[in-house]
Amino acid sequence: MPATDPARDVWNDTLLQNPHEVSDKRTRVQKMFAAIAPSYDLNNRLHSLWMDQRWRRKAVKLANPKSTDVVVDVACGTGDLTLAFYSALLLTLVHENRRVVSPQVGQVIGIDFTFDMLPIASKKAGRPRFGMHVGSLVQAQELAAIRQSRIKWFNGDALYLPLADQSSNILSIAFGIRNVVDPAAALKEFHRVLKPGGRLIILEFSLPTNRLLRALYNFYFTKILPRTATWISRDKTGAYKYLPQSVNTFISRESMQQMMKDAGFTDVQAFPLTFGICICYRGIKN
Repeated sequence: MPATDPARDVWNDTLLQNPHEVSDKRTRVQKMFAAIAPSYDLNNRLHSLWMDQRWRRKAVKLANPKSTDVVVDVACGTGDLTLAFYSALLLTLVHENRRVVSPQVGQVIGIDFTFDMLPIASKKAGRPRFGMHVGSLVQAQELAAIRQSRIKWFNGDALYLPLADQSSNILSIAFGIRNVVDPAAALKEFHRVLKPGGRLIILEFSLPTNRLLRALYNFYFTKILPRTATWISRDKTGAYKYLPQSVNTFISRESMQQMMKDAGFTDVQAFPLTFGICICYRGIKN
């Protein structure tokens, strides 16, 4: 009798009626991301038309990182937002010092509960990215090696972060809060590890408020993307059926903002991006 493929049918039509109420959601999400990790970046770029990188840059800008800030990126995946924060700190340090000064070891931290994402993130951190800034390939390679050694990656759960109280200035989570079993508890955990004045940044998918745009987007999101993304990734878990359903059944923008306030954050704001397809939430810990 052939062995059962553990990656097959992690999500089926019954479970996807409301994936947030599935009792073993955590395990299923973990298996799903482990399966799609190798093709994760390609699908993100293609199916957002490269907008995902713009959204991350906007998130970094809204966080307003300072050169001494400690940044924690939760649900970091393959490290795109983590690396964007590192880049922002590097450029701030270069501007302040008028020479190349890299962030300190552990000043930028990426955490994900799917281990398979982290080797990809670490490898990406070691690729030269700053040739235009430093003037030569050799210098870019040197900076890449430094970056790879200074960003710290941890396998951890958003509900139980391996960090001390009040140990970070910025905590971000991009497209991950809806995958957490208990978002309200995760927000309280984020509040715990942020210092007073710390900024919480949440990027998450949403739906356009305009009816026509919402209808067009939902057609793409539920009919086209699941087929093309599944074909590219050769996914058997149902990951790209889960994606639209997990967005469409997640809490509203208003509920997210209230949940952030209930966790202790103030000055909570929501910034719609690209017609409301993505929302960047920001809250401050007093």
